[in-house]
Amino acid sequence: MTVAIEMGHTTAGAPVALDLEELLATRLLVQGNSGSGKSHLLRRLLEQSAPWVQQTIIDPEGDFVSLGDRFGHLVIDAEEHTERGLQSAGERARIHRVSTVLNLEGLDAENQMRRAAAFLGGLFEVARDHWYPMLVVVDEAQLFAPAVAGEVSDEARKLSLGAMTNLMCRGRKRGLAGIIATQRLAKLAKNVAAEASNFLMGRTFLDIDMARAADLLGMERRQAEAFRDLERGQFMALGPALSRRPLGLRIGPTDTSPRNGTPRLMPLPEAALEDARAIILAAPPPETVRPQRRSSPDLLDQLMAAKSAALEIRPEPVEPPISAEDLAERRERVDRVLRAVLAQPDAGFRVIGVLYQEFVVRCRIEGLASVVPDLPAFRRMLTRARAGLGSDMAGGDDAWQDVSARASLLPEDMQGVFMMIARAAKEGWPCPSDAAIARAYGSHSLRRARRLLTYIEEQGLIVCQLDGIGRRTVTLVELAWATAPGDPNAEEAEQGSLAV
Repeated sequence: MTVAIEMGHTTAGAPVALDLEELLATRLLVQGNSGSGKSHLLRRLLEQSAPWVQQTIIDPEGDFVSLGDRFGHLVIDAEEHTERGLQSAGERARIHRVSTVLNLEGLDAENQMRRAAAFLGGLFEVARDHWYPMLVVVDEAQLFAPAVAGEVSDEARKLSLGAMTNLMCRGRKRGLAGIIATQRLAKLAKNVAAEASNFLMGRTFLDIDMARAADLLGMERRQAEAFRDLERGQFMALGPALSRRPLGLRIGPTDTSPRNGTPRLMPLPEAALEDARAIILAAPPPETVRPQRRSSPDLLDQLMAAKSAALEIRPEPVEPPISAEDLAERRERVDRVLRAVLAQPDAGFRVIGVLYQEFVVRCRIEGLASVVPDLPAFRRMLTRARAGLGSDMAGGDDAWQDVSARASLLPEDMQGVFMMIARAAKEGWPCPSDAAIARAYGSHSLRRARRLLTYIEEQGLIVCQLDGIGRRTVTLVELAWATAPGDPNAEEAEQGSLAV
């Protein structure tokens, strides 16, 4: 059954419907200057689709908290929670299918980016069993996916941009449909905006934004001037979920309204100048030290705090120093445990959290509890292992240091594929098949493996070539390493030399 929600009417009065199921597969970009009606458009879309699909709204100004009273959205005040708590909240909201509003009001730009990234990460990293369809609306998206560096730290920008890229580029297979709204297309990262297939373009005045809007809608440059003439609430629509040709529409009314409505003109109060002077220039009140409000820790934090307190009371055992030989021997045993975990038939397709739990249990059984790496270190080990690299091989070679630096430019789950190809190129082995690449990526889809290679090539890291009989060669840019020709359609078992 197709679910169509009514967004408004054309200038001729005909209703304009949005295909909700198509939107879930193709994503939406909304653009318009301040006052063009973007928030009203998002509110209309959210209200009309609320009975049909789970929603979450990244709300930097607190405009959408009123949805909680009318439609039952859970309002999460980000100021009261840690990044870790927000990541857990995102996971739990996805698991229990609760619509949410992440209210970022009151936070500075850097903390807004960090907390939004943590919450989006929770939505994105949830286990496959909970990949239910979900609309993820990000208002003022240029704040979270800026085209250029701003005043925030590089770390915060990288976290936020990575979360937005995951949402728009890789969220579809996880059921996440990104809907991003921005005042300035020129300020929004191009790789985030480019993933949308549906567009609603409102009033804008700057030439660079009008030109980009016209390009996205397939209009001629001379037609871009029309964006200046749009009224508040009028948008040009295009996309498989809206219209196959650019279509003008006016957004319909909403049931709820923002907390902060549009300012209205009103007369100034009548007051004598001396009275005003006495009020405005009165001595400031004495400063009082207000206790900072502390958010109550969750159960996990309380348990960890209790464990830490118990360890502080207990006398620390004196461990004998570990020799270099013993340390190397323990690392080799940890590597063997990891290889044993990955040797299981379904290991390539299990989520990393499950793999890590089994890895920890096996290490404890082997008496290696004191050297068990944390989850981020395990991710790095897993990346190297899927590439067929031991910790010794990846660490001491300058060329591999360069490969690791290049791999870090890719999303985390793609780095193992790049390093596997790099190893084959360095050794002169045949290019890995689509089946081997898909397994290293944790997927059964050969089509996804081919798209992955195309993505890595678009990032300027590799060059793929086919010879006359269809064999593939991959060359690493600048390093001049090249694989031997390999059959993309070969069975994975034939490439056992590349397997972990």
